[in-house]
Amino acid sequence: MPSSKAPEVLRELRIVDADTHITEPHDMWTSRAPKGFEDRVPRVVNGDDGPQWVVDGAVLGRAGASGVVTKDGERSRGTDFIDWTFDDITPAAYDVRARLELMDRLGVWAHIIYPNTAGFGGQRFGAIADPTLKLLCATLYNDAMAELQEASGQRLFPMGLIPWWDIDASVNEVRRMHALGLRGVNTTSDPQEAGLPDFSDRAWDPLWETCAGLDMPVNFHIGAAHDSLSWFGSSPWPGLGPDQKLAVGSAMMYLTNARVLANFIYSGVLERHPRLKIVSVESGIGWIPFFLEALEHQLGETTPGSMDYLTLSPAEYFRRQIHACFWFENDDIAHTIDRVGPENVLFETDFPHPTCLYPDSLDIVGAAVSQLAPGVVRGVMQDNAARLYKLPLPS
Repeated sequence: MPSSKAPEVLRELRIVDADTHITEPHDMWTSRAPKGFEDRVPRVVNGDDGPQWVVDGAVLGRAGASGVVTKDGERSRGTDFIDWTFDDITPAAYDVRARLELMDRLGVWAHIIYPNTAGFGGQRFGAIADPTLKLLCATLYNDAMAELQEASGQRLFPMGLIPWWDIDASVNEVRRMHALGLRGVNTTSDPQEAGLPDFSDRAWDPLWETCAGLDMPVNFHIGAAHDSLSWFGSSPWPGLGPDQKLAVGSAMMYLTNARVLANFIYSGVLERHPRLKIVSVESGIGWIPFFLEALEHQLGETTPGSMDYLTLSPAEYFRRQIHACFWFENDDIAHTIDRVGPENVLFETDFPHPTCLYPDSLDIVGAAVSQLAPGVVRGVMQDNAARLYKLPLPS
């Protein structure tokens, strides 16, 4: 239950934060690796530029803090966090007990959790050459996340990584994730970057059928592909300073999921799989009404008959099958939520990343929820996520 400092309308809710991250402990993979793989799975070694994640001897990325909250709980702004290491970050970024204590202080009941080391959609694992090792990296992560969920008393809910480079393995892993108790899947948006068919191809239909049949939402976090991450670096003009580049790159990344929604709608995937649920994570919602209207407009600009396989409008597909997350938006938010769909909006904070609402997340969102009817507040802050992910919220 939110603290007494939270806006009154939130005090009786079990608030669900639909986008947070874990800073993976350095032994997450090595402590679970089978014999012979201890030195091949993701592990941290000291390089010339500090600690690095390596897989099978190849550098996967810097083993940084992956957050802006210090070990003393202070929020850093700007680019200083880039040089932090694991020892500089709050224990709530990686430790279950510390995370739960923080959630209690902030007045949040449940966290949906996404990765850092593998990439926000597991895209970094696609570059691993050995298929056995590559699959092991994903399955060990999912094992660790199932353990974390259980240790949290069903308050932390990581989205499992699928081995997206192998369609059959992805289907099997979704079934295994479901058996482990995980509530949704997380994947890259662009398997074609690794030479696979893109998601419009019917080769992926078994995956969509499995996710729909098991009620496992498919989550697309911004920056979940190498192409979308490039927006972060390519959007700012070169002459800007590091803080300005961070601001421009972060803002532009919110819009990268527009292409994910457009492709899922126009490709016919949602038409063929009406029970499939898609989530646009950390994208915001203000652009969505315009974009759905733009998709509707473009339908009229295509060759007559070329999209007759679609039986619904883009807005109708969205209302039926797509959710999106908001966190800082405030201006005319009641109108925006009404246009997007009150049952399609989730609340997030992005803890502990640079754009997160911390430490006064509920104070900040209070200005937005004060514009909403009580039923809409309950849906956005609690019920929509609980229904979508089938969360066991206490009464």
